Amino acid sequence: METEEKPARWEGLPSWLLGQTAGHAQRLVGEGFSSVGARGYHYRVLAALEELGPASQAALGRRSGIHLSDMVATLNELADRDLVERAPDPSDRRRNIITLTPEGRRQLRRLEKRLAECQDELLAPLSPEERHRLTELLSTLLDHHNRRTGAPGEPPH
Repeated sequence: METEEKPARWEGLPSWLLGQTAGHAQRLVGEGFSSVGARGYHYRVLAALEELGPASQAALGRRSGIHLSDMVATLNELADRDLVERAPDPSDRRRNIITLTPEGRRQLRRLEKRLAECQDELLAPLSPEERHRLTELLSTLLDHHNRRTGAPGEPPH
């Protein structure tokens, strides 16, 4: 059987390595969240609500980096599972305020547990010090490019 050779020219490039690793990270996190009946958007919304408190749909979209068209579907999914509650804003009854429910907090804990397991699997060959250093380096790169483009940072995966 003939083995396929491929050029190694790009395999040592940081951009290629980052892209390949990002693909593995997205797969691991996606599978991890799926195993507890969730998606990445669910985690981002629940975490934003717990950390920053109740918010309008628009504010929650900005906080979590989720486009408004995706936010509506995500909130519908979360509300259907009693993970968030929508209530009219007393100061503007045309908009809703989204609040995390006790079941939403429990789901967030499950998601955080799965996310930690995914991070451990992704970073398995690295020591704790190497993991910390890699995170610092990636943060430096992301901050630099966000400042250059004016783009807001994407919430963690």
